Amino acid sequence: MTDRDTEPRDAVPATTPPGASARQRPGSRPVEPPPAPDLTEPWSATPVTSEEGQTIELVARWMAAPHVARHWHQDWSIDEWGAEIDAQRAHPHSRPWIVAHEGEPVAYVEVYRPAIDLLTGSMTTDPHDLGVHLAVGDPGRVGRGVGSAVLRAVGDGLLAADPECRRVLGDPDTGHDAARGAFAKAGYRLVAEVDLPHKRAAVMALERKEDVA
Repeated sequence: MTDRDTEPRDAVPATTPPGASARQRPGSRPVEPPPAPDLTEPWSATPVTSEEGQTIELVARWMAAPHVARHWHQDWSIDEWGAEIDAQRAHPHSRPWIVAHEGEPVAYVEVYRPAIDLLTGSMTTDPHDLGVHLAVGDPGRVGRGVGSAVLRAVGDGLLAADPECRRVLGDPDTGHDAARGAFAKAGYRLVAEVDLPHKRAAVMALERKEDVA
């Protein structure tokens, strides 16, 4: 399961690191980087860095899986992924994580700030909103509810990590039924449909319980 639909790599200018880093809106106002999700057992999150090792290798392997590559368009080498991770960590827009369940890695998650994302050019966002992109890389886990479980755990963890955050957003393609279904199963509700440069997005929100009528 994957919720990310991006422009193909060759559609991104060579001077701009592709991927999540390319989604940052030019001229957007400064904000704090997104926090680490405050996860509780059996969930945990490990930050992704560009250092050689199992973490970056796992990301590259997951992104090469056909069911992920056709949505993320980021079937890159480890060196290219290292450059992408460095670009993310150099700016406040996005932070990458490996989420594990009972110590077993199950998903790649990017936590981002919608206030400085392309999304905010199409809808009203709050500076404290947080957003998530998700990829379940192991095809053997797809269709088993893993994506929705991760989305709920990470969403709750982000609301716990930032008391000023009122909602966590996702922006799957309107035609990506599996991703939309995973968000809905995780408790996210549709709040808008917006046109982005590379897709029409269904904006899904997990809101604090006291904010839900």
